Amino acid sequence: MAKAGKIEVEEFGLGFPPRAVKLFHYKETLFSLNWIPFGAFVRPKGENDPEVPGGLAAANPWKRLGMLLGGPFANIAFGILIFALVFSLVGAPDASRVQIMEIVTGSPAEQSGLLAGDTILSVAGTQVKSMEQVSENIRLHLGEKVAVIVQRDNQEISIMVSPRKNPPEGQGPLGVIMGNPVMKPSFFQAIPLAANTAFEQARQLFTLPLKLIQGQVTSEQARLVSPKGLFDIYSQVRTQQSSAETSTPGLAVMNILWFFGIISVALGLTNLLPIPALDGGRIIFIIPELMLRRRVPAKYENAVHMIGFTFLLALMAFLFLQDFINPVVLPK
Repeated sequence: MAKAGKIEVEEFGLGFPPRAVKLFHYKETLFSLNWIPFGAFVRPKGENDPEVPGGLAAANPWKRLGMLLGGPFANIAFGILIFALVFSLVGAPDASRVQIMEIVTGSPAEQSGLLAGDTILSVAGTQVKSMEQVSENIRLHLGEKVAVIVQRDNQEISIMVSPRKNPPEGQGPLGVIMGNPVMKPSFFQAIPLAANTAFEQARQLFTLPLKLIQGQVTSEQARLVSPKGLFDIYSQVRTQQSSAETSTPGLAVMNILWFFGIISVALGLTNLLPIPALDGGRIIFIIPELMLRRRVPAKYENAVHMIGFTFLLALMAFLFLQDFINPVVLPK
């Protein structure tokens, strides 16, 4: 994006400094390999000085905005491609269909003749396309006989069932476990599904503070981690999946790919947060310039970013210390 906007780039580095080796020069750009194997960086010319010709700060706001969005969007796009690859190889849940996965012995579902594998089409005359819709319609008819239309062996069957008002603990009114049937799309068919997965990840990230306040998520579940914590999580994911390699060849590889897809999307989303020194924080300073044609003086913007950068360094040091003293342990 910098090159497209005629912004000179002094260095493109794989990993984070300190620098390990200079790889080569291409035009004005040094390509380097760095010691901290975590992501990459772009160092544009004149990043904070609008007086440097050909630099980032001297470029018009649209070019700066394009460059600042380029990195996070690349992370998110890469994660979506990984999700699409996994979906195309192992299948993806069809969120528009609800299937009965299991039926509890002695439950109203078993007594009425519902079977595992049935796809629920409607409840009490209302078409359903999600598990939430099924549950909601069932709750409206507790203790009553209700018609449930299911698809079984390419046939539509109407079954009368009576949802329980007071089901046993751990069971629902019908006594079924619902899920989404798995389909196996092509890679290109899987891209919209993968994009929806990334969108859901974004929704969960941005609603996390509210869930913490409401007590829906514990502080341990919302714990921030350093690169050391990420490596610990990766190691445990790899260990937990190693036994699956013999029983289901390739399953462990798919789970590891999925893990990296989640990390890539998370990096992109985090970088878009309106925090000084991050891309999102820099974008906040561009918005007034786009709307009001007036730029925030560089000295004030640089001061805010320096404070934000100092805070991020302190936070990273704290997270590294936390991950060494109290390592992340995933549930079995």
